[in-house]
Amino acid sequence: MIIERKEYLNKLITWKDKQLIKIVTGVRRCGKSVLLKMYQDYLKNNGVKESQIVTINFEDLDYEELTNYKKLYNYLKEKLIPNKMTYIFLDESQNVDQFPKVLDSLYIKDNVDIYVTGSNAYMLSSEIATMISGRYIQIEMLPLSFKEYMESTGSMNDRGIKYAEYLQNSSFPFTLELKNQPDEIRDYLEGIYNTIVVKDIINRKKITDTMMLKSVLRFVFDNIGNPLSSKKIADTMTSEGRKIDTKTVEKYLEAFSESYIIYQAKRYNIKGKQYLKTLEKYYIVDIGMRYMLLGSRQADAGHVLENIVYLELLRRGYDVYVGKINSYEVDFVAQNKKGTVYFQVALTVRDENTLLRELRPLQAIRDHYPKIILTMDEEPEEQYEGIRHINARDWLLGIVD
Repeated sequence: MIIERKEYLNKLITWKDKQLIKIVTGVRRCGKSVLLKMYQDYLKNNGVKESQIVTINFEDLDYEELTNYKKLYNYLKEKLIPNKMTYIFLDESQNVDQFPKVLDSLYIKDNVDIYVTGSNAYMLSSEIATMISGRYIQIEMLPLSFKEYMESTGSMNDRGIKYAEYLQNSSFPFTLELKNQPDEIRDYLEGIYNTIVVKDIINRKKITDTMMLKSVLRFVFDNIGNPLSSKKIADTMTSEGRKIDTKTVEKYLEAFSESYIIYQAKRYNIKGKQYLKTLEKYYIVDIGMRYMLLGSRQADAGHVLENIVYLELLRRGYDVYVGKINSYEVDFVAQNKKGTVYFQVALTVRDENTLLRELRPLQAIRDHYPKIILTMDEEPEEQYEGIRHINARDWLLGIVD
């Protein structure tokens, strides 16, 4: 089943023929290669000939020798068509040695439109970003949103049942082919997880203590939405008899983030308008993968919802922080060019004390930006002194803003 990832496809179409390198990043198996294939179909349907499209997937053994940057450059140079646009697609390019040199040389040629994907942020590490600075745009791709998952079922009914399915079955697109096959889904997710851990982290970062690395990753998966510091993680591991220092934890966390398996939300002082350096929160790319690792835990449903909302805010183009105002915490401060939106996320606020607890941080903010509480409560939208209380599933589906 192919799902048209409209938002991402439209971004590529918008940047077509513009002299900028298009870099699509995201966790393994989130749909990057399929997106490029859809975009190539779009090009062919709009007058571009097959000979104008060059595609290389560096994880395909047929192209192994092209992971040498000089051979790759010479190969691509021979494929260019004089006086016609050539569309070059380079998939999983983190495997190419000195890859920026190739991009740099192709970029200065006329009639070349370059599209690149990678499953590791190493591609855009500071040295690479510096080399191609100002010459690329990054499109960050995530697995399926709840809305995309609902659309794939062919009906927008039974939202409650489908939300539970979406969490349990995972948001990775291929799992739709494995519906109602929990063992196969589990095996598939385990495969992705192991590939990320071994290929993108252990091999790339030359990590020797694989057991410790996996323990730290499990700990982060277990503590989504909780304030964490590298010291807190190191202390917990050490108290359990696995001695590790904070520097090593920081190295691991950076590697997890670079492979897009976790995302870090920094803290932001709303009053002082400054970023804080301690006690970040971490969210994970897919809840199904968490169930695969840790099992399903009903008591965790609030943090799981928080994780889903965090990823959705990223999809909608926001920079997302955890807010601090006086002694209160605001779950999310979401910022983009248009301004800021504040969010509190809770499973339910039917209990008055819970409602008051969720309102307090938002009431302490003295600006006029929108303030929203998202919950699973099914009641119609309510307002409390301008603070909106909205059903989270409706918000995720775009039924309400």
